[in-house]
Amino acid sequence: MRFEIMRLDEFDGTPVDSTVVDAASVNRIVQQAAATGQRLWIRPADTTAS
Repeated sequence: MRFEIMRLDEFDGTPVDSTVVDAASVNRIVQQAAATGQRLWIRPADTTAS
C-alpha cells in the first residue's frame, strides 16, 4: 500500500510539499518529523487505474 505524506506549514497548516511512499517508509518519515517538530498529514495514496 502507498501513502501520500504532506508536510504542513507550522503556522497555518497549509500543505508545503507532498510525496508518495510505500508503507515501509512511513514509520521512518514519521520518526524524522517527530524529531524535528514537523507537522504531517498522511493519507492513502490514490490508487485508481488509468
